This record gives sequence, C-alpha cells and structure tokens, in this order.
Amino acid sequence: MQKQISSLQNPLIKQMLQLTEKSRERRKQSRFVIEGRREIDLAIKGKYEIETFLFSSEMVTDVKISEVIKQFSDRTEVIEISVEVYQKIAYRTTTEGMLAIAKTKTLALDQLELNHKNPLIIVAEAPEKPGNIGALLRTADAANLDAIIIANPKTDMYNPNILRSSVGCVFTNKIAVGSTSEIIEFLKNKNIQIYSAILQEALPYHTQDFTKSTALVVGTEATGLSEEWRSQSTQNIVIPMQGEIDSMNVSVAAGILIFEAKRQRNFQ
Repeated sequence: MQKQISSLQNPLIKQMLQLTEKSRERRKQSRFVIEGRREIDLAIKGKYEIETFLFSSEMVTDVKISEVIKQFSDRTEVIEISVEVYQKIAYRTTTEGMLAIAKTKTLALDQLELNHKNPLIIVAEAPEKPGNIGALLRTADAANLDAIIIANPKTDMYNPNILRSSVGCVFTNKIAVGSTSEIIEFLKNKNIQIYSAILQEALPYHTQDFTKSTALVVGTEATGLSEEWRSQSTQNIVIPMQGEIDSMNVSVAAGILIFEAKRQRNFQ
C-alpha cells in the first residue's frame, strides 16, 4: 500500500523543511529538495538519485504522476501528501504538486571530465546572489558550455533559490567548485587559456581568440576578481563600457563573453 502523509508534524516533512532552509543540513545529509515536474525530469536526466517522490493528488493528475513515477528506480519511495503538507514544504506556489528528495553530487573539481578537445568553460569567483548563479547556469546551458566552475562559493549549489532561478539547469550543466588556486592549477594543467574579465591591464574581449581551449573568468560586480586571477591570466579582458558606470551584472557580462566565444567557434 502506498504511503500517505497528512500531518505537518511528520518527521519526513520536518526533515524536508530543514533541507530547504539550511545549507548545513544539505551538506550534513547529502540531500536536497527538488520542486516541480520540469526540475524533477531534469534531475533524472542529469542522473541524480531520487530517493523520495511526493505528490498531492488534489493538485496533479494521475496521468502526470504515472509519467514521472515510471522514470524512477525501484528504490525510490513514492508518498502521497495532502495539500496542506505540500503548501507547508513547497518553496514556490506555482509548482505542480510534485516534490522530491535527491542525493547531492560532490561537484569536486578533480572529478570534472571535459569531453571536447577545445573546451569552453565559464568560471565565476565568489558569486553571492543565488539569482546570479541561476542566471549563469541558464546561460551556460543555452550555450552548451563544457563546464561551469564556481570559485570560493558563498553557498551550496543546491540552495532552493539557485534551483528556482536556474529552472533546473543546475542538473543539466557540468558543474565543479573549488578554491581560486585549485581552479587555476586545474586549468593550467589542462593547457586551458585563462581570460579574466578585469578592468586593469586588459584588452577588449572581442580582440581575443577564444577558439582554443578557453576559460572565461568573471567576478562579482561589487569587488571584481581577486589579484590571483589578474596575475595568472593568459590575458585580462574588458567589455568596453560607453555609459557612466564601469561595471555590469555578472551574468550579463558572462553572457556577452560566452556568446562571443561561441560566435568565433561558429556556435559549435
């Protein structure tokens, strides 16, 4: 018989609230909560292990439930929950009555596999706002980048705001995290050119050749990139600014650089 939960005091429901609200709990348990049909589908496509699937039969049809369940392994627990329970644990009000608990991936830099001879990578140093990280992930997905690497992350990649703002692209990108020093060493060991978006000692981005193995490195709008990137770059690059300000949103800057590189590569 399929398990049902209608109590807000159920231990599993309390656990899910902890996973949603606290990065420490996500790291401790190596689990996170996914919301919505599209996000769950993308997590499965990204080979994430779905441990528990929860749904409200009052919010989603049996046909849609069956379509999702048939993608799971026999190990996935399926639980029906009440509308009240769903509303308690759902981070968004617009999702379709479906939630899941999945196991995290380590996202270790030494496990990142680059499949192409001339990879194109975006590196973001210490991005603070989950919305910016989500936008970066969406751009990386749109450009089909070989990887996105986060240096000195300020939050874990399974923050619900990142999941929401990336619309599930956290599952479809190759992602790794590490310190600035570790990432620079990784890139140099693989003979990947480093182009750091920095105002000082920089050349206009469109004058550079991004057709070889390339890492485009961006920092935060407030503080930019650390000195280490400036000193270790193949070349520092700048997006010429024609207005009154000298910086732009990090995800916008990354998008400009990424699609210039894709244009040079004939969008290959």
